[in-house]
Amino acid sequence: MKITPLEIKRQQFKKSMRGYDPVEVETFLEMVSNDVEDLIRENKEQRDLLLQQETQLADYKNIEKTLQQTLMQAQETSGKSIENSKREGELIVKEAEIKASQIVEKARLDFAHVKEEISQLKARKESVLSRLKVLLSSELNLMKALEVDDEEGKKDPSRGTGKDYLELEEILKKL
Repeated sequence: MKITPLEIKRQQFKKSMRGYDPVEVETFLEMVSNDVEDLIRENKEQRDLLLQQETQLADYKNIEKTLQQTLMQAQETSGKSIENSKREGELIVKEAEIKASQIVEKARLDFAHVKEEISQLKARKESVLSRLKVLLSSELNLMKALEVDDEEGKKDPSRGTGKDYLELEEILKKL
């Protein structure tokens, strides 16, 4: 059972003949009551302080735990971010290599196509030149035949000086 300072102050003893001095007992009880009251108050203050410090300690532990979790998450996120960046970089490089390969292949195909077109155009040019030479040659032969016929049939000084024939032969030589 706990005794309160008020109970100590109100405590009364039986009076006896040979007992203690009542003033001394009351003074002592008053002094004990005050000390107990101070002790109770100090005990309450200490409990309050202890409770406050335990609460702060719990808060600090929660903060520490949260910080540790945050640090772990930041490390994980950082690791994942680095990993993702590496993968993304590798993917970009692979895509660039594929595109470069496609561009080179298209350039090769275009080059082959242009080369083929040039060959075809050269062949056509040769064909046209050959036909033109044949045509001009046949026209020259025809003109010679006509001139010979004209010379044999009638000698007209106003006709054919042979200059046209020479110009035509020079053109054929240049071709």
